[in-house]
Amino acid sequence: MYRLAHVRRLLPLVVVLVIAVGCSTSKPGEKTAAPLPTKVVGTVPKEQTATVPSQYKGGDPVAGRKVFLSAGCTGCHTLKDAGSTGTVGPNLDQAKPPLSLAVERVTKGAGAMPSFKGQLSDKQIADVTAYVVSKSGGNLNG
Repeated sequence: MYRLAHVRRLLPLVVVLVIAVGCSTSKPGEKTAAPLPTKVVGTVPKEQTATVPSQYKGGDPVAGRKVFLSAGCTGCHTLKDAGSTGTVGPNLDQAKPPLSLAVERVTKGAGAMPSFKGQLSDKQIADVTAYVVSKSGGNLNG
């Protein structure tokens, strides 16, 4: 009776070992085949593109440079064209933000960056974001 109980306790371990050894007997360079699905259920979500509110489109980068220099942006951000070397916020030359992200950050803030909505007019926001995006190499369409 003692031996039978002992064998029953070891049986699951033996089964696992047999399965493991059986699965690892593939030859070098041989790939393990896996069943592939034959039916797709549902859909893959499409990439969402951020939209830029119309009041922030078509800003003037030349006017935006003046806003960038006067609104305190240089104290936190690096942007070669502006001669700024701030290290608190992202290096804009490296980040290359698209217009949608630049507008979102300027209007809503994020992390240490405050919102400038209410401090800058919609025209100034459109101009400064157009400036940052165009001079950093970001996407003015997105």
